[in-house]
Amino acid sequence: MEQTTPTRFVKQERLVEVSQLLNQGFELEPFLQKIADCICELTLSQAGSIFLYEEETGLLKFVAAPRSHKDSLKRIRVPLENSIAGRAYTQGQPVIVQNARLEPLVFREVDQVLDFETQSILAVPIIYGGHPLGAMEAINKFGSAHYNEEDVTILESLASYAAIAFFTTALLEEVQIAHQNLEELERMKSDFIAIASHELRTPLGLILGHATFLQETIQDKQVNNQLDVVVRNAERLKEIIEQMSNLNAPQIGKMRVRRSQVSISPLIQEVCKSFGKAARRKHITLTVEVSPSDLSVEADAEKITLALGNIIENALAFTNENGHIWVRAERVPGHVKVSVIDNGIGIPAKDVQRVFDRFFQVESHATRRHGGMGLGLSVAKVMVEMHGGQIWAESVEGKGSNFSFLLPAGAGIGIYSK
Repeated sequence: MEQTTPTRFVKQERLVEVSQLLNQGFELEPFLQKIADCICELTLSQAGSIFLYEEETGLLKFVAAPRSHKDSLKRIRVPLENSIAGRAYTQGQPVIVQNARLEPLVFREVDQVLDFETQSILAVPIIYGGHPLGAMEAINKFGSAHYNEEDVTILESLASYAAIAFFTTALLEEVQIAHQNLEELERMKSDFIAIASHELRTPLGLILGHATFLQETIQDKQVNNQLDVVVRNAERLKEIIEQMSNLNAPQIGKMRVRRSQVSISPLIQEVCKSFGKAARRKHITLTVEVSPSDLSVEADAEKITLALGNIIENALAFTNENGHIWVRAERVPGHVKVSVIDNGIGIPAKDVQRVFDRFFQVESHATRRHGGMGLGLSVAKVMVEMHGGQIWAESVEGKGSNFSFLLPAGAGIGIYSK
């Protein structure tokens, strides 16, 4: 059958088509089949094939071939040491065989399976980033013509597109696996938090109940001092369990935002008052500045109280004795902005973006001087974002930190979901 040699314009047009497919998104198998078709058309060959190196076998497998023989060729594996495709792959160079009848490296099993005679071959490696991925072949140039440098250039161009397709597909698969692993880890973490907080509540309730009962019935001052230690630490453990539950509840769809009109000034005053004793113990001045005094938002007061309380608690933990903490609120366009500013030890620049991560602690476990599980700021972030708000931190190590959050205007009842 007489074949018409494609013009230079047609060749460029086909290469552009393949490039556009690559840029627009593609499915690997149809894309490689398009390349195999282009091999035949642009080099005037009877067949075109694409091979990918198979790690499990150490052989080359067909991933694209003449449409009429695809199913048969999928079962065949081509050795690296006794094939033209294998030589191109291992040497990283084009291989041309003008008279295949005299070439011992031609892998004859393919001819036998397909009842086909290989007469001439042009093979090029498929390489990405200096690493061989596979090989590409054009077989039997029509009219017994010889493969030339232009044919080599065409195949090398098509091979570069195939290399990008292989690499992109492998990368996407790795990303997908990593995402699935991450989801599984998140699920396991949520399950652990839910089970741990549930199982700890009962024995902790018994400890608190009995310790409180003993405080009320025993008059011995020394014993009561010891009981105070038990109750205080049990209450602290209760707070940690509540933080774990509050952090986990939105992820499992158990938390709602019940909005009502909330006056910011009284809320801040009340939260700061609850930390008055802790501030006085460290001789820290806790100052409230609200401007204007009638600021209000549509929000869940309990959750905003929890968020603000966790931020203030964090500021108290990382502000040295005789320090100062300012709690401010102000109106900004469409929002109310609440800030907790301290002149404490600050946060290293490399850690500022991570302070809201669950269980993250700036200090190492071996050297840390401050308590907590690294959940307070994470809970605050969840509470604020449930309202459609934003929270962020700014800090200079050695000079202090500024934690701020925005609460948008809005009404109604919201449901938080991941």
